[in-house]
Amino acid sequence: MISKKMEALGKKPSAIRAIFEYSNKRKSEIGADKVFDFSLGNPNIPAPKKVNDTIINLINNTESTTLHGYTSAVGDLKTRTVISNNIKNRFGFNVEPNNIYMTCGAAASLEITLKALCNPGDEVIILAPFFPEYRVFVENADAIPKEVLCREGDLQIDLDAVKNAINNKTKAIIINSPNNPSGVVFKEEALAELSGILDGFSSNSGEPIYLICDEPYREIVYGDINVPYIPNIYDNTIVCYSYSKSLSLPGERIGYIMVSPKATDSSDVYAAVCGAGRASGYVCAPSLLQYVVAECDGLNPDIEKYKANRDLLYNSLCEIGYESVSPDGAFYLFTKSLEPDAAAFCEKAKKYELLLVPSDSFGIKGYVRIAYCVSYEQIKNSIPAFKALFDEYNK
Repeated sequence: MISKKMEALGKKPSAIRAIFEYSNKRKSEIGADKVFDFSLGNPNIPAPKKVNDTIINLINNTESTTLHGYTSAVGDLKTRTVISNNIKNRFGFNVEPNNIYMTCGAAASLEITLKALCNPGDEVIILAPFFPEYRVFVENADAIPKEVLCREGDLQIDLDAVKNAINNKTKAIIINSPNNPSGVVFKEEALAELSGILDGFSSNSGEPIYLICDEPYREIVYGDINVPYIPNIYDNTIVCYSYSKSLSLPGERIGYIMVSPKATDSSDVYAAVCGAGRASGYVCAPSLLQYVVAECDGLNPDIEKYKANRDLLYNSLCEIGYESVSPDGAFYLFTKSLEPDAAAFCEKAKKYELLLVPSDSFGIKGYVRIAYCVSYEQIKNSIPAFKALFDEYNK
């Protein structure tokens, strides 16, 4: 008999992907320009020119057996050295290459990290709203996801709620800042206070609670917003990073895990990461992309284009009468549904070819996520549809 757990998972795709597939169907029926698809966080800004130039140069000037051959299981040493040096230079945090494990993007990083840390029955706190696959990754590590709502209104961390959720089964908390789906950047003061809470609990229990930092959107912030580097704040931290957003390479699946050298028994944690990577089949991340990262780590996309999209969408919807959380980072707008049932609201929005993601799968009710990593023209052309939808609710 097959795994019923996996069968059920396969028969129930993510809400985001389901809407994306519906979008493809509608585009084939009525034309892509008539469908306002805001479902998928798929960057529309091209990768920096140096990325493509590097790929071409590597193909033309690297021995094929090297370019397409295996690297070390944990990743190419030069690549890991570049990453560790850049972490030192950017964040003032000392880390060595042997704290870095190259992965197939943030999803693999999270999957490996959770399997490395968790034993059956452990609990992992996930702060709502959260990326829906967190539930899947936690449960696949035989752990229990424990959802904790962020503060009403600004969606910053509710420290009292987190404190009340911690118990002797708590193994980790997943932090995603800038946040998907809200665009919120968690404040440094709150993270420092959270660190104190965790240190206090760990000193009493004798067991560390880990902060797992999911950071694919770190570089996508607007204005002078600071994204705190959590390893500088809390010792028992593991960073899961992806280049899918920073280098606009979502389909290439390349990233890394950084185990803080300050973590309790850091070398053992790193060994567990290596073991989990091996058990999951995630050894030797794509070689070509590792070599690209060695040349391009630290580059950023054209943030101003995302900012222009954010400003147009946020200001236009506010002017119409929608209520949204002001996003300081990422490329999502989290907007209040015009009725309590966000899924029903999204179904009604389809009448105007507006494809939005209801917030239920993000662990919170009454909102929709609007991914504005699309063309400026799509946003501009969609505003009358948002207005018509609003007017239908406010006749």
